[in-house]
Amino acid sequence: MNTLQPVEEIKQIQEGNILMPQGFQASGVHAGLRYSKKDVGIIFTDVPASAAAVYTQNIVQAAPINVTKDSIAVTGKLHGIVVNSACANACTGEQGLKDAKEMRELAAQKFGLEDHSFAVASTGVIGEFMEMEKVRKGIESLQPENTPEAAEAFGTAILTTDIVTKSCGYETIIDGKTVKMGGAAKGSGMIHPNMATMLGFITTDAVIEPDDLQQALSSITNDTFNQITVDGDCSTNDMVLVLANGEADNEPLTPDHPEWSIFLELLKQTSENLAKQIAKDGEGATKLIEVNVHGMNTKQDSQMMAKTIVGSNLVKTAAFGADANWGRIIAAMGRSGVVFNPDQTTIVFGDIVVLKDGEPIMFSEEDAKAYLENESIIIHVYLKDGNESGTAWGCDLTYDYVKINGSYRS
Repeated sequence: MNTLQPVEEIKQIQEGNILMPQGFQASGVHAGLRYSKKDVGIIFTDVPASAAAVYTQNIVQAAPINVTKDSIAVTGKLHGIVVNSACANACTGEQGLKDAKEMRELAAQKFGLEDHSFAVASTGVIGEFMEMEKVRKGIESLQPENTPEAAEAFGTAILTTDIVTKSCGYETIIDGKTVKMGGAAKGSGMIHPNMATMLGFITTDAVIEPDDLQQALSSITNDTFNQITVDGDCSTNDMVLVLANGEADNEPLTPDHPEWSIFLELLKQTSENLAKQIAKDGEGATKLIEVNVHGMNTKQDSQMMAKTIVGSNLVKTAAFGADANWGRIIAAMGRSGVVFNPDQTTIVFGDIVVLKDGEPIMFSEEDAKAYLENESIIIHVYLKDGNESGTAWGCDLTYDYVKINGSYRS
């Protein structure tokens, strides 16, 4: 496979969103599932779009995931996805599956399409049945359009405990054509992908067949969405769905296309941007933490160690308190399941070295505290076992996380 292209090949668009690619529309409405905020949303394209998805690896999977898998299996193409918040429709048995199928049917009927033209996603409380009367009215009132307001309405409708909506947009040139990609996501708690309570939606106007799109998505997921963690809990509903409607009119993208690597980089940057926004908006979080592990034998080991560090409750609470307690980092490394030499370990907060080749060194506690009070913290771990590196993202653990989750259903 071609290596990914340099960053300069890809242009990030300020205020970019899920509707930036040609041919996509969206809507979000308040159906009454939540007290006052929007809670039912839709993404739609007139042109059938190649679809690819990755799902939670939790053995317990919500009804909407099964319905979405079924839809994609028919032709590999979709016209869109209908989403609700407030209720996960998970652990709801046959009735839950019936309700998810009805959501798909209602969305399809709205546009005169076959049922399998739509995917379904839900997020919210597990073990509660859908209030289908409200859902029906919500889907009926959806009016998709291509405006910044419509993109924001959709982004709001998919939130649960999130504080902010999450979106981004990028573009590049492939075959002399401008290819655009936009994204929207939600996720705040129960985040520990392989996937997590995370919904990610990506649209692009690139021309690409479903199998090749699935290959592209699968190839970048482990470096992006699967490298974030908030609380170590893996949800029942997580899904990342990519839709490619071909409106850019480039030559079909395949692994043999000379600019395949540019498309991979476009998808990687979009996914990483959304993943980091999810990590930053962890429940009660005040800081985004990035951990980079360098010098391992394999990338997998590097990623496993980085995710163990950023997921450590002791590391997360130290970050919240701006405490440069590097002992918590090396302790997390030791239980990561990765073999390494502690005597050849160097730990750096930003550019402040706190451990050098396994030995503590003098550093300014004031400078370290000042650095750890930033909203974004970068921790580097250097080893001498190989040439591979890995990165993971997470957030601090605050008093508010306990408050939010202690009253999640109330």
